[in-house]
Amino acid sequence: MPAHPQAYRPATALLQLGDGFYDPVAAATFPQATLRFRNGRAAAEVGLDTLDDREWVEHFASFAPLPETLPQPLALRYHGHQFRQYNPDLGDGRGFSFAQLRDASGRLLELGTKGSGQTPYSRFGDGRLTLKGGVREVLATEMLEALGVSTSRTLSLIETGEALERGDEPSPTRSAVLVRMSHGHVRIGTFQRLAYHQDEAGMRRLVGYVLRELYGEQSDDPLRLLELVVDRTARLAASYLAAGFVHGVLNSDNINVTGESFDYGPWRFAPTWNPAFTAAYFDHAGLYAFGRQPEAIHWDVMQLAASLRLIADSDPLIALLEAFPARFQQALADALLWRLGLTSRDAEEDRRLVRAVEQTLRTTDARLDRFFFDAFGGTLPDSYGDAWSDVRDAMTGFTPRKSRERDYWSGEPCSMLIEEVESIWAAIAERDDWSPFHAKVAAIRAMGAALAV
Repeated sequence: MPAHPQAYRPATALLQLGDGFYDPVAAATFPQATLRFRNGRAAAEVGLDTLDDREWVEHFASFAPLPETLPQPLALRYHGHQFRQYNPDLGDGRGFSFAQLRDASGRLLELGTKGSGQTPYSRFGDGRLTLKGGVREVLATEMLEALGVSTSRTLSLIETGEALERGDEPSPTRSAVLVRMSHGHVRIGTFQRLAYHQDEAGMRRLVGYVLRELYGEQSDDPLRLLELVVDRTARLAASYLAAGFVHGVLNSDNINVTGESFDYGPWRFAPTWNPAFTAAYFDHAGLYAFGRQPEAIHWDVMQLAASLRLIADSDPLIALLEAFPARFQQALADALLWRLGLTSRDAEEDRRLVRAVEQTLRTTDARLDRFFFDAFGGTLPDSYGDAWSDVRDAMTGFTPRKSRERDYWSGEPCSMLIEEVESIWAAIAERDDWSPFHAKVAAIRAMGAALAV
């Protein structure tokens, strides 16, 4: 365990909810455990950075309990809308909450798994994760963190030595177990389940838990909860667009009430500002396309409001929901200014710049990452022609929030398009060559350092 126990602060807050919210489960036993990725930065925040590799594997592949936190893994119960169809047969089907810890500020962090075995909610699934899926989740979380998106972080990826059959990958394919770290795994679908069962007492308990443990507020007011979730999810939707990210499956069971993006499946980064760009091959109607993500997230938050009607009046809930579009527009301006490396001027000038950037990116079909790289600090190179005059004019008068003097700005923009993702995976699948993967993580973190405030 950590050499500095004062940095390791275990918690058991989840147990406050009671056993109606989860099911105790056991992790699968894997034939091997090969450590492929450990996130030292994230581990240091909760006192786990001094674990040696043997201890790391013991806790994050064999799932030996961490001291004084959850005594056994808990599979969380929830419902949700999947592509707008209600499904009451959900729940953690290949993962569980494994531990809760507090960071130096006392904020709760939770370790959750993916690929850790079957649970009562696995239905017909094997409870496993493909190694490719794990690699993709590391890349997604690292890239989003660097681009300023509120996201779960991948703490650990361990290859587990099983041959898995999948319909959407060449099979048999390699297996893995992943551990993510976030501020909790309470979903909109968690509230929907309580509303479905008309569990008023459980709803009040969950509202209080989320406000107290995940938001740090001493309140049990459902209206305050919805106000916070509207704000956080509006910011999440805006940050997706500024990052050029398409989650792919924005079902209500995939929306965390903390506003943290998580549960990455068929994600992609859009090469251009194309509102119709989709990530999931099965999203035939483009419900969760790049440009429709704010609408999709707003719709999911509406389901939270509908659930809270069990313990709150409708009119004030509706009024809070109606604030989402305005909060999203403000958040989009904030997110685009952050990525452009500019300091806000005033609301009208900020909106003018957002309109110019969106329209010009859409009409020129410019590469997103190239544009944000070149425009960082508020000056476009001469190679950008007359089509960019509105953007140039709109950027006039904005103050850079930091310089371009770091090494990152003398190179090429860091992107994460599907072709590179597949190339990184091919090196692993064909030659067991992890060097492109580790090089990409290092490059992403260099970009994050260059963008950071």
